[in-house]
Amino acid sequence: MSVTSAPSATATRLPGRLLALLSLTCGVSVANIYFPQALTPLIADDFSISSGSAAFVVTAGQFGYAAGIFLLVPLGDRLPWRRLLAVLLSLTGAGLLIAGTATTPLVLTVASVLVGTTTVVPQIIIPLAAGLVAEHRRGAVTGILLSGLTLGILLARAFGGGLGGWLGWRAPYLLAGALVLILAAVVPSLVPAHRPASAPAYLDLLKAPAELLRAVPELRRSCLYQALVFAGFSAAWTLVPLLMTGPAYHLGTGAVGLVALVGAGSVLATPFAGRLIDRYGTDRMSLWCLLGALAAPVVLLPASAGGAAGMTALIAGMLVLDVALQSGQVANQTRIFSVRPDARSRLNTAYMTCVFLGGSLGSWAGVTLYRHFGWATALSAVLLVNAVALGRHVLHLTYGRRRRAGTAGP
Repeated sequence: MSVTSAPSATATRLPGRLLALLSLTCGVSVANIYFPQALTPLIADDFSISSGSAAFVVTAGQFGYAAGIFLLVPLGDRLPWRRLLAVLLSLTGAGLLIAGTATTPLVLTVASVLVGTTTVVPQIIIPLAAGLVAEHRRGAVTGILLSGLTLGILLARAFGGGLGGWLGWRAPYLLAGALVLILAAVVPSLVPAHRPASAPAYLDLLKAPAELLRAVPELRRSCLYQALVFAGFSAAWTLVPLLMTGPAYHLGTGAVGLVALVGAGSVLATPFAGRLIDRYGTDRMSLWCLLGALAAPVVLLPASAGGAAGMTALIAGMLVLDVALQSGQVANQTRIFSVRPDARSRLNTAYMTCVFLGGSLGSWAGVTLYRHFGWATALSAVLLVNAVALGRHVLHLTYGRRRRAGTAGP
């Protein structure tokens, strides 16, 4: 394949097999953050440590993931794709194998941080793929990649818990490590050879996300939408286990996992959302998604009553919220990737950092409000943040029409 710095007029189609492989790579990579969560009891028993200590060991990868988004994702605008993907996937595979053979909690913790930091490959692949297709195909391609990402998240805990319960906690790490190393050998050789037109200094890359946030209104708007909706989504999913294991339902964590599978609907929704974006544009899809996000907490409100009716409301509300979040993600990333083709990785860094912060704050706020004020108050907060996002988008649509009509307005 030829070396390119941007897709040419004819390089506007990503081969289906390569797109499927990249989607698989996204799913496998993101699963490395989530499957260890199902192994906490097994790790605690094996190392004779408390469940809290074991939880910290396996969730250390999430802190690494946050660091990787900030430190490594911007390199997608500086380094050749093949080299970057090969190094990151190889380091992830090595980290998983080290974790699977760890003899102390400290070694497992360090390996988890390494895995989390380097498994940010999906956040490099998505802007990479956006640069390989024409603008009218960008939404569909982004949706397909995000469906792989979502499927990886959904199946990760079942993979970890099922295989770990059968063969021990080390087996998921070792199998995942072998799979990632296979991807490291295959994926880089199949993506188009690419050398960025410029090679910004690394420190400039680290400063770029903040500068882009100041300079690019479309980025700020997209970050605001997704950070607020993800805050509400994270709050809701933090509350669901508390509600289901509490007096309203008296269910176990296994039932919580089954309810979490309602997110499978978004796996089917994101490619469809991408096609709608290519046809109608990102702003219309954002409007639909924000309306769905606003409706979701209203649907969820009766869930606290328990029983069949409450469970129906719980499943329906979380499905609506999940589809709205994931489809909105397709719209927002498609929008920002169209702004600065030479800085897609840096744009994605700024975007994902804002979204990650929104989700973290949402989880904390959801638990706090639920414990002090109950289900209805916590859902009211979810409703409020989604209403803020919708209100901002309505203002954009309103003043956008006025500007196009030649009427003055902010």
